Amino acid sequence: MKNILKVNMVSESDITVQAHGVHTAYTEMARALERRSDVKLIRGQFDKQLDVDIVHFHSIGLAVLKTLLQKNVKKVISAHIIPASLVGSIVMAKYWSPLAKRYMKWFYNRGDKVLAVSKTVADVLENDLDVPKEKIEVLYNTIDMSRYVSSPEKKKHARERLGIRKNAFVVIGNGQVQPRKRLDIFVNMAKQLPDVHFVWVGGIPFKHLGADYAAMQKLMTSAPANLKITGVIPHEDVAEYLAAADVFCLPAEQENHPMAVLEAAGAGLPIVLRDITEYDDTFAGDAIMCRDAGFTNAIVLLRDNNDEYKKAQKNSARIAKRFDTSTMAERLVGMYRDLL
Repeated sequence: MKNILKVNMVSESDITVQAHGVHTAYTEMARALERRSDVKLIRGQFDKQLDVDIVHFHSIGLAVLKTLLQKNVKKVISAHIIPASLVGSIVMAKYWSPLAKRYMKWFYNRGDKVLAVSKTVADVLENDLDVPKEKIEVLYNTIDMSRYVSSPEKKKHARERLGIRKNAFVVIGNGQVQPRKRLDIFVNMAKQLPDVHFVWVGGIPFKHLGADYAAMQKLMTSAPANLKITGVIPHEDVAEYLAAADVFCLPAEQENHPMAVLEAAGAGLPIVLRDITEYDDTFAGDAIMCRDAGFTNAIVLLRDNNDEYKKAQKNSARIAKRFDTSTMAERLVGMYRDLL
């Protein structure tokens, strides 16, 4: 029998804001490893130097620096954030992002292995942040898809609990309310399609630190009656909104490998996304890709054409199969052992 690996998996989101995809990716990966008999996983000790084989980082803030500087231990860093992730997310990021880029370069180069969540991120790590190519490996975010599987009965009960009409056509989006997520597209769709029920799951978890806070608040308060914006809610409640929905739509202008798309695929929803290069190696071909003017047309097509709807569901099922945690955990443990 192989030796049991001792892994300290760290993310300062354990004690800070948790309503974002990085925390979801961290908890999904941790759960997958906790189910294995060949790994002893430690969580919540992001600021301590422990006697372990591997330290695996999911956040790059100052709170984890003591652990990052630990000697005689192999370090793995999941690169969820690149400089482009900051602009349109945090207030005045365009002014201080050059400094953040220098910090990212320093941080990611401390890793023995840096896991890019997409090929786009891998390219940025190598070409913009000067991480040696041999240190970089693409490991996509994954989730336990079985936790999101829906059914007609589950959908019926979810709508009853959420106060959504039984026969409504429901389009859901999920993410922080910030400029790059393009909630304004949702607002415009709701105005153009008053018979469709829209839900945006999310709010502004970083409050006044969020980019364009006042403008985002105004956008939320001006939403039409057929668009519900939930604000920040517990992550376990997101699955209920997904169960109640008919379509998932994320018009964000910049993403790396969003957990929200994976959760929606797990729930069996057709996926509508913005046509951006970050999705070329992940969702292209299995999601409906749009530009600004195309989102409304895509929703109308899925609402009115049952054949197209079923085709989009089949494509979504391929995403769900491709990004389930079971295959990720096996590969990750292999990487750990290779490092040792």
